[in-house]
Amino acid sequence: MSQTDFSSLDISPELLKNIESLGYTEMTPIQAQSLPCILEGKDLIGQAKTGSGKTAAFGLGLINRLKIDSKSVEALILCPTRELADQVSKVIRQLARTLPNIKVISLCGGMPFRDQTKSLQHGAHIVVGTPGRICKHLRKETLDLQNLKTLVLDEADRMLEMGFQEELDSIFAQTPKRLQTLLFSATYPKQIQTIAHRVMQDPVTVKVESTHDSVSIQQYFYKVANDERFEALTLLLQHHKPQSAVIFCNTKKDVHDVTDYLLDEGFDALDLHGDLDQTDRDETLVKFINNSISILVATDVAARGLDIDSIEAVINFHISRDFEVHVHRIGRTGRAGGTGIACSLYSDKESHKMTLLQEFLEQKINSEALPPKSVLANKKTFATMRTIRIKKGKKQKVGPVNILGALTAKKGLTGKQVGKITVCDNWSYVAVEKDQVKLALSKLSEAKLTSFLLK
Repeated sequence: MSQTDFSSLDISPELLKNIESLGYTEMTPIQAQSLPCILEGKDLIGQAKTGSGKTAAFGLGLINRLKIDSKSVEALILCPTRELADQVSKVIRQLARTLPNIKVISLCGGMPFRDQTKSLQHGAHIVVGTPGRICKHLRKETLDLQNLKTLVLDEADRMLEMGFQEELDSIFAQTPKRLQTLLFSATYPKQIQTIAHRVMQDPVTVKVESTHDSVSIQQYFYKVANDERFEALTLLLQHHKPQSAVIFCNTKKDVHDVTDYLLDEGFDALDLHGDLDQTDRDETLVKFINNSISILVATDVAARGLDIDSIEAVINFHISRDFEVHVHRIGRTGRAGGTGIACSLYSDKESHKMTLLQEFLEQKINSEALPPKSVLANKKTFATMRTIRIKKGKKQKVGPVNILGALTAKKGLTGKQVGKITVCDNWSYVAVEKDQVKLALSKLSEAKLTSFLLK
């Protein structure tokens, strides 16, 4: 039996059978190194990036420890963003789907507090949430952590970057002194070390490299004058013509400036930054994920939790101040067996930074020539879909089958003309081909599903 086989672990037969049915063949490096310690009840510090399989690692560990006949919260998973919390909740539910009566609740900002309170009143085994909303429930005494057994801090470095130190301290103060703490972080700054010393007992440390294959990502670096960055950006987009691209900026001002420039140049682009309210953020991400826009311009913190396998290109408008962040940025392309490109712009004043980055990456960096200006004559690449918002969701008993059925009913759209369907608690989103929007709205209206096109 291989040490990377899930069957080598001390987990329940039901859980093992479900793992196999989900297509988990063997453990990733972070799972192989961390799961035995987690199953033994040890505290753990896992340094791993998005795509490493860390969610399944801590998910299997805490599910295996649950007392199903209990209605108290036994595991709390803290995430920096609602998007990541939603992803984690989805994975946990998949892992626990064959076990009876396990209840997972997501508690995040931007969702009705009263509805969350009602859900908690019916009991929950696992709570996944953002620090701010978890703190609010603790203040209102709608969440009880007295019987907590496992606390997970997922992407702890980003929680600190986003200013959640005070909220984390408040949560730590209301958890039992004896519990298992699992801390996962892409980087390991001093603040993380401080947390580890405060709340963990003899933690085991596991560090793995990103699972992204560097061969699947082609990196290009371009030395440009500061007043040439915008033109360089256009040349790269027109040359590579990615169907989906993320442009990373170091500041919110750069995000605004780059987005405005691209829109003026006729590209379909949206910005993603910390000033967006939750609804606008959600809809921006939905439109990017379902191919209703082709370019997303974002800061690093705002893009945290963005987990998409099909991003074709990443462009760094400026080199990140943190080289581990640079690796994390480019790792968003070339995923799930695909290939991608990563282009980085830098100025003469940043040459010293490039020398350090070269040492960090352990590879020689050569400056490339920008594509010729003749590529500006190329036809621009635009998103192929448009997004429709439907004013009903899970709580109104609407699911993907209902939406697809309404759209493809008599003389309606074909299945191929309908894209990704996202169902939330009180509303849903569906992507349809651009030239089918009018018909799609008509078919949804016939099915009494009030809807409108997102601009």
